[in-house]
Amino acid sequence: MEIKGKVAIVTGASRGIGRAISILLSEKGAKVAVIYNSDSAKAEEARIKILQRGGECKIYKCDVSNFKDVEKIVKVLLDDFGKINILVNNAGIVIKENFIEMKEETWDKIINVNLKGAFNMCRFVIPHMLKNGGGKIVNLSSLAGRNGGTLGVPYAASKAGIIGLTQALAVEFTTKGILTNAVAPGPVYTDLTKTLSREDLEKLEKLSPVGRFAYPEEIAHTVVFLVENDYVSGEVINVNASRYMN
Repeated sequence: MEIKGKVAIVTGASRGIGRAISILLSEKGAKVAVIYNSDSAKAEEARIKILQRGGECKIYKCDVSNFKDVEKIVKVLLDDFGKINILVNNAGIVIKENFIEMKEETWDKIINVNLKGAFNMCRFVIPHMLKNGGGKIVNLSSLAGRNGGTLGVPYAASKAGIIGLTQALAVEFTTKGILTNAVAPGPVYTDLTKTLSREDLEKLEKLSPVGRFAYPEEIAHTVVFLVENDYVSGEVINVNASRYMN
């Protein structure tokens, strides 16, 4: 797919991986809809950064876990842009609790944002893509979705669910012009890592075969590869320096 002139939605795009994806898609010529839920200031920073680089961007507040909210925002996006060609489901949360003591609402919240949120977006974007002749969907999974990880059971379950969602959508819609793939990052330098002590961060970095985490831009480049490639569907691309094999 030639990205220039296309319309891209990126959820969880106010910071970290989502912001890096939004910026790179914009640099490739896409018109970007930055979806955020809680931090309007960060979303505005992302918008300004894209505009400063000559891109086109609008920001939208939406709780992706809410079916009705997503239905409304997709309608607004279609009114604003006229089409949707690219969907990147990046929104996600982490709440660490001991599994034995875990509250039901913790499980529900993580699954609802990380997995149901991707379903909600796909549910309302795919019908438009079908009418428009196709599109590209990239879902952000995680190393945790393949090996359990260290961020808790519901997080790992939600990211494993993303892989299942991705592959099922690919089976159903690839022949109809919608190519769906997933990216499974390992640890990434984001706001979450800034809360760690230097000692804890160094311990975690040593677990990586290359001695560091990924940068958000490295994940973004993988997402853009999948958007540009017209012969990849149903795949899960590991971007975790071979930790998946260890």
